[in-house]
Amino acid sequence: MSAPLLLPQATVGDPKVNIAIFALFVVATLAIVIRASRNNRSAADFYAGGRSFTGPQNGIAIAGDYLSAASFLGIAGAIALNGYDGFLYSIGFLVAWLVALLLVAELLRNTGRFTMADVLSFRLKQRPVRMAAAISTLGVCFFYLLAQMAGAGGLVALLLGISDRAGQSVVIAVVGIIMITYVLVGGMKGTTWVQIVKAVLLVLGAGIMTLWVLAKYAFNLSGLLGAAVDKSPAVGEKLLSPGLQYGATGISKLDFISLGLALVLGTAGLPHVLMRFYTVPNSREARRSVSWAIWIIGIFYLFTLVLGYGAAALVGPDAIRAAPGKANSAAPLLAYELGGEILLGVISAVAFATILAVVAGLTITASASFAHDIYGQVIKKGQVSGDGEVKVARITVLVIGAVAIVGGIFANGQNIAFLVALAFAVAASANLPTILYSLFWRRFNTRGALWSIYGGLGSAIFLIVFSPVVSGKVDKKTGASLSMITDTGIDFHWFPLDNPGIVSIPLAFVLGIIGTLTSKEQVDVDKFAEMEVRSLTGAGAEKATVH
Repeated sequence: MSAPLLLPQATVGDPKVNIAIFALFVVATLAIVIRASRNNRSAADFYAGGRSFTGPQNGIAIAGDYLSAASFLGIAGAIALNGYDGFLYSIGFLVAWLVALLLVAELLRNTGRFTMADVLSFRLKQRPVRMAAAISTLGVCFFYLLAQMAGAGGLVALLLGISDRAGQSVVIAVVGIIMITYVLVGGMKGTTWVQIVKAVLLVLGAGIMTLWVLAKYAFNLSGLLGAAVDKSPAVGEKLLSPGLQYGATGISKLDFISLGLALVLGTAGLPHVLMRFYTVPNSREARRSVSWAIWIIGIFYLFTLVLGYGAAALVGPDAIRAAPGKANSAAPLLAYELGGEILLGVISAVAFATILAVVAGLTITASASFAHDIYGQVIKKGQVSGDGEVKVARITVLVIGAVAIVGGIFANGQNIAFLVALAFAVAASANLPTILYSLFWRRFNTRGALWSIYGGLGSAIFLIVFSPVVSGKVDKKTGASLSMITDTGIDFHWFPLDNPGIVSIPLAFVLGIIGTLTSKEQVDVDKFAEMEVRSLTGAGAEKATVH
C-alpha cells in the first residue's frame, strides 16, 4: 500500500478506529491510576510513590518519563526531513545519561527528600535557595510541557483530520484535562505505573515497526538509506551528511554546538527526571534505575534511526510536510504505510499515552516543587503538615494544567524535539551548575547558588525570547514563518542562535564562582562534611514507606 500525498485537510486512517483505540488506552491507564491511588496516604506517597519502587521498575519508569513525544514523534520527523542532523537529538539525549549516572543519580537520592531544592538547600540558607530552585523547576517544566502539548495537538490533528488551529486547541485542552486527572487521582505512584506501562508499549511498538521497515529492505541498512535518498530528490545524499538542517555557516555551526551542549548537559538538571530518583528505597536502586534506563533508552534511540529514514523512504518528505502535524507526523504516517489503520491507531495511541504520562510527570514535579519548597518551606517556614502540602500541590496541579494548555496552543506546529531541546538548555543553565557545586565544592555558598540559578535561568529565557525561535524565522522557499509568532511582520529577534546553551550554560557556571567568591558568608564546614558522607554512603537518607 502506498501512502498518498497528504493535503493539510487529509485524515489518515479511520477517525472512528483511531478514537476507539485512544479511548481504550485512556480508560486502561486511568484504571491503573485509580488502583495505584488507593495507597496514597502520606506526602511521601504522593510525591515519591512511597519510595517503594525497585531499580528495574524505576528504570523503566524513567525511560517512560524520558522517552517523550519528542523522542518518538519529534526525532523520527527530524531524521526523516533532516537526516544526519536529526539523529543528533538521539545521540545527545542518550549520552546525557552518562552525566546523570556518574555525577547525580546516587548522590541526589542520598541527600534529598522530594525535590531538587532539598539538595541545594541542605547546607545553604533555606528560604532563598528553595525559592530559586522552585522557580527554576517551574521554568524548565513549562518549556517541557510546551513540547508535549504541541505534540498532542499535531498527533490528534493528523488522526482526526483537524487542520484548523481552533480545533487543535480544543484537542490540547482535552489532553490537559486528562493529565490533570492522572495527577490529582494517582500522585507519583499512579503516574509511575502509567509510565512503566507506556514505556513497555512504546519500545515494543517502535521495535515492531523497526523490524518491519528493515524487513522491507531485506535487513539491509544501506538499502534503506539509499531508498530514503531516492525519495528525497530535493536534498539527495545530503540526507546522509551533516549540515542539512544547520547549514555550513559560522552561525549554524555555533547553533549545532549549542544544541549539543544543551542535550548532553540538560538531562542531569531536569527536575522531573531528578525527582524519579526519590521513588526508590536506597542509592543502590537509584544506580540500577539509571542502568536500566540507559539500556532501554539506548535501544529505543537506535530504533529512531530506522524509523526516521524509514519514514523518508516509505512516506517521503513531501507527504510528511503536508500532513497536519508536519514533522511530528512522520512516525504515525510510517505506521499507516506499514500496517494500515490498525497499526496507525495502536502506534498513535501509544504516542498519545506517551504524551499523557510525560505531562503528568512534569506536572507532579512542578506542583511538588511549589507546594513543598515555596509553600511548605518558604511561606510556612516548615510549619505545615504533609497533608497540608499535598492539598496545596493538588491546587497547583490545576493552575499548571491551565498554563500548559495555553502554552501548548501557542507552541502548536513547532517541532517538539526542538522545543524539548530548549527545555534542556534551561535545565542545564539553571540547575546543573548549582547541583554540581553544591555536591562537590566546599566553598560554595548561598550567593553563588542564587547567582547561578537566576543567572542561568534568566539568561536562557531572555535569549530564547529574542531568538529566531519566537520571531523572525522565515522559510526561504515558501516565505512562511517558522517561529512561534506566525506573523512574519513581527520580528524582534537579535540573538542569532536557536538554542542559547552555548552562552547561558558557561555563564551560569561562571556566575556561581563569582557569586561565591564575592560573598563573605561563612561556610558551614560540618554541614558540608555531613552532606558529603550522606551523599556518598547513604547514611541518613530517606527510607521507603511500606503499606
